[in-house]
Amino acid sequence: MTAPAPVLSRVFAEARLHIVTGKGGTGKTIVAAALGLALAATGKRVLLVEVEGRQGISQTFDVPPLGDQEVKLVDDASGGQLWGLSVDAKAALMEYLQTFYKLGRAGAALEKVGAIDFATTIAPGVRDVLLIGKVYEAAGRTSGHRRGQGDLVWDAVILDAPPTGRAVRFLNVNSEVADIAKVGPIRSQADSITRMLRSRGTVVHLVTLLEEMPVQETIDAITDLAAQRLGLGCVVVNQERDALLSEEAIHALTAADAEETIRADLVAAGIRATGPMVRGLITEGIDHAERLALEDDMLAEIADQGLPMLHLPALVEGVDGGGISVLADALLEQGVR
Repeated sequence: MTAPAPVLSRVFAEARLHIVTGKGGTGKTIVAAALGLALAATGKRVLLVEVEGRQGISQTFDVPPLGDQEVKLVDDASGGQLWGLSVDAKAALMEYLQTFYKLGRAGAALEKVGAIDFATTIAPGVRDVLLIGKVYEAAGRTSGHRRGQGDLVWDAVILDAPPTGRAVRFLNVNSEVADIAKVGPIRSQADSITRMLRSRGTVVHLVTLLEEMPVQETIDAITDLAAQRLGLGCVVVNQERDALLSEEAIHALTAADAEETIRADLVAAGIRATGPMVRGLITEGIDHAERLALEDDMLAEIADQGLPMLHLPALVEGVDGGGISVLADALLEQGVR
C-alpha cells in the first residue's frame, strides 16, 4: 500500500535538515538559497551548506568565497539569520583524523606527501561520509559541551546536494563504505548519518524545470530515493513563465482568417503590417501555445508523483537586484515556514 503524500505544512513542521537536489541546470543552488532566506525570514537560525566546491552560495549572496567556518550571510528583521558553509573533503578528513586519532603535525605531513588527496579520491564513499559528516554534526549541534546537551544551534540546515544523477549514491553512505569500513569510526559515523538521513527530521526536495528531461530525471530520482527509505519533501518547479496569450487568442491563431484578423488589429494600433511580420507573429504565437501545452503535461506528470509542489517564477534579470528575495517571498506565500 502506497503511503499518503506528505502535506506541505507537515513537511516543514517536522523537518530540520532540508536536502535540495535536481538535474544540473535546474537552479537547485538558487532554490536552496531562496529556501534558506525564506526560513530565516520566519525567525529561524538557518545554515546553508554546499559540498561541491563551486562557491555557488558566495556567488548568490555576493560575498567572498566560503571556507570551512560558518559565515553569516543575512540578518533578517524577524530576528532570523542565514549562515553559509562550504564543506571541503580534504579539510573534513584532516578534522576527522585530528578528532579520532589526534594526529596533530602528522596530519600536515600526510597532506604534504599527498596522502589526503589520495584518500579522498580513491575512496569516494569515505569522501561522501566526510562531507555529509559535517552536515550531520551541524544538524545535531547543541549549545552544551556534549552532543545532545543544551539547545540546538540551528533551527534548520539546508544542504545544496549534488545533482540527482549522483544524489542517491551520495546520500547512501552505508552502501558506499560497506566494502571499505565494516567496523571502526568511519563505519560508526556512516551508520549515524544514515539514521539521520532516514529520520522524519530529514527531507529531500527536488528542483525541476517544466521540460521533458528534468521532469523524467526528477521522477526517476523520486523512485530511487524512496527505495533507499529517504524522506521526500517537495518538488520545486523552478522558472515558471506566465502565459502571454489567452485561450481565446490561441484559438484565433489557428483560425482560417488569422492573418486578416491580426493584420487588421495591427493597422488599428497604428502599426504598418507586412505579410512577413504577420506570419512571424502567428508562428511565435503557435510556438508559445505549444510550449504552454507541454508545460501543462509536465505539471500533470509531476502532480502524479503525489508530492507537494512549490512554484517559483522565472526571473527576467536573474537573481541580481533582489531576485533571490523575490523567490524567498514566493516560497513564504506558498506556506513555507
